Amino acid sequence: MIQKIKTLYDVQQLLKMYGIYVYLGKRIYDIELIKIELKNLHQAGLVNDRLFRIALLILHHEHRLEEKRNREKD
Repeated sequence: MIQKIKTLYDVQQLLKMYGIYVYLGKRIYDIELIKIELKNLHQAGLVNDRLFRIALLILHHEHRLEEKRNREKD
């Protein structure tokens, strides 16, 4: 599974494996809630440290991109 985690979609698929579906209607909010859910899975011992770190890097990257898009839109 670790090799497949490269995009936000892949992180969403990881959460789906545990029955967690996130859709709030605004991408930046989705990313923030996905991060919270990912932390909960990690604390519960369902996601190992390496996978957790990779997924967090992806989420931080996507969050920065979305903030940039929102600034450019204004």
